[in-house]
Amino acid sequence: MKISFVKNQRTKELMIITQNYLERLELDQLSELAKFVVEENFSHHCEDVNSNELVTDTQEVYDEELNYFKDSEIFVAKDFSGNIQGSIRVIKWDYKTKLPLQKIFNIDPLSVFGYSDQFSSIWHIGRFATKKNLKDKTLFKKLMVCAIAPICEQKNGVAFAECDSKLLRIMNLMGIKAQVIGASVHYLGSETIPIALNYDGLKEFYNNNKNFVTSFSIDKISHKSFKKRKYHSQAC
Repeated sequence: MKISFVKNQRTKELMIITQNYLERLELDQLSELAKFVVEENFSHHCEDVNSNELVTDTQEVYDEELNYFKDSEIFVAKDFSGNIQGSIRVIKWDYKTKLPLQKIFNIDPLSVFGYSDQFSSIWHIGRFATKKNLKDKTLFKKLMVCAIAPICEQKNGVAFAECDSKLLRIMNLMGIKAQVIGASVHYLGSETIPIALNYDGLKEFYNNNKNFVTSFSIDKISHKSFKKRKYHSQAC
């Protein structure tokens, strides 16, 4: 009986360690986000990284996200020690601030589809990163659901993003229909491709995976109305 009890306790402890919770990132945590995004990008794609390059890129990411913060939502998954395990950020574009799509690829969001007021809103999704060798295989889905919820709620918005070739393949396999809108460039350690995402390309993935995010009504969320609470994800 004692052996069985100890075994059960260790199993419960292991589940707590490997389980992550979602929360909205606050302003005072931006430096933590920038460090995580840069280090994980290089960890996934590069073997040798110059420390000066890490410092420079981290500061650049921090400055950029600080500029976007008033119009953005940043979601992170943390373990129960408070360490970031994954991140994603969505911006509702104000049509004035320069988006990464414009900075990195020199692509005008308004010209991609011959813009003629066909979209009620324009969004940008970025800073997607996950811890290398992460145990939670559903984390990508949880973070992506949080980011695309405003687009899927309104149904006539469009989102732009930059992702590496490996992530693009994974997105396609998971049912996210992304449209490549330009040639790739080398950015933060990997080949990066500009893409566009609309409701028709996202709805299948969203409807199939929104159940991975629990404890709040994902159907009712809208930009800047997310509650400041922790969202516990389902057990891995």
